[in-house]
Amino acid sequence: MPGSPAAGVGGLDGSPYQGYLYGYPHKTAYRPLRPRPALRDVWSGQRRDALFLYLHLPFCEMRCGFCNLFTRSNPPAGQVRAYLDQLGRQADRVSAALGDDTRVARVAVGGGTPTYLDAAELAEMFDLIDRFRPTGTPTAVETSPATATPDRLAVLSERGTSRISIGVQSFLDAEVRAAGRPQRRSEVEQALVAIRDQPIGELNIDLIYGIPGQTPTTWEQSLAAALRWAPEELFLYPLYVRPLTGLSRRAPADLLDPQWDDQRLALYRQGVDRLRAAGYRQLSMRHFRRAQLPDDVTGGYSCQDDGMVGLGCGARSYTTDLHYSFDYAVSVSQVRAIIDDYLSRPESDFDHAEAGYRLDVDEQRRRWLITSLLRADGCDPLGYADRFASHPTDDFPQLAVLVDRGWLTVAADRLALTDSGLAYSDAIGPWLVSGPVRAAMASLPTR
Repeated sequence: MPGSPAAGVGGLDGSPYQGYLYGYPHKTAYRPLRPRPALRDVWSGQRRDALFLYLHLPFCEMRCGFCNLFTRSNPPAGQVRAYLDQLGRQADRVSAALGDDTRVARVAVGGGTPTYLDAAELAEMFDLIDRFRPTGTPTAVETSPATATPDRLAVLSERGTSRISIGVQSFLDAEVRAAGRPQRRSEVEQALVAIRDQPIGELNIDLIYGIPGQTPTTWEQSLAAALRWAPEELFLYPLYVRPLTGLSRRAPADLLDPQWDDQRLALYRQGVDRLRAAGYRQLSMRHFRRAQLPDDVTGGYSCQDDGMVGLGCGARSYTTDLHYSFDYAVSVSQVRAIIDDYLSRPESDFDHAEAGYRLDVDEQRRRWLITSLLRADGCDPLGYADRFASHPTDDFPQLAVLVDRGWLTVAADRLALTDSGLAYSDAIGPWLVSGPVRAAMASLPTR
């Protein structure tokens, strides 16, 4: 039943920081699909007029202590070359499976760090992307201070990048070192100068709060330093200590203290107040955008109605009833094994979906609810009713718990988290996960 809660009320009484649910279901719920469905069949009957294309580059110049992404640091040069070649073969097969009536409305390139590629390799990467996107398609690329060099950024600008996101994390050298990232502020500032020297329309800066030794004073210093660059967007991330990361192997004592939750919550609220005062709107717990800018810069893409096509060994793809990808891991040895497996595959393998999760109608309802409710503008019950012929509060009666706590407001045209509810997004999201998805996530070995 869609109304069956994924966890009891106790899940909301624990830590505000239980998990970042940026997609549903989480990739740890995916399992091998046997027999493997043909992509042509998977996408048959699906809307393909406003797709999101995601390209995954699993390489970085270093592995940060807090990072649990699917990435490999400092790969052999030959592996980068082989990956680009294989990515091109995958793109050809996926394009053929999708058909000529496909339109891409939005592109994102992530990783890893896409700008780990040199300028010539980045140009080759955009040649691949251009097989899918019309001219002027909004295109976002992630970078890092060490790789945001003028020659690379020039390629990004020339090839139509409209948004660049840089992971700064902190402007204080001691704090980024404490988070497991050797980085100097001078390098960060140099990268930001180089980015603003290019005619790339939007800049996003990522910051982290809850770092060992961080205080309200040092947090304000990082916020102020970021705001001096007038970024169009900022993302404020709470620090997590995740399994198999550098921080998990050497977690400082203050990250094991129960008061760490209180510290992160206080810094979160400080960040919200500071950015609102500086003229930013809050779009989710993490996402802030300059108030005078429009929300819709995605070319009409809607995460509720439109699919996503992923290219690369760590990319996910979404249809209405199937989410799929390749295998998933965090540990260095397993990541390397999965990359090697991707590179060794015959190109005919890319005609099929390898691993994934099938969403029945109950899970489709839950995905709609979670992905919309965790945004500040909330869930549109009329759109939900058009899709599912029901109301979200009928399908999910446990939402009354959030209303009673003052975390959710329910109106005829909107279900939206309050400020207090947004602060607990990382508890509310996991609380709404279904029992079957939770069981699948829990049964995947940590690797």
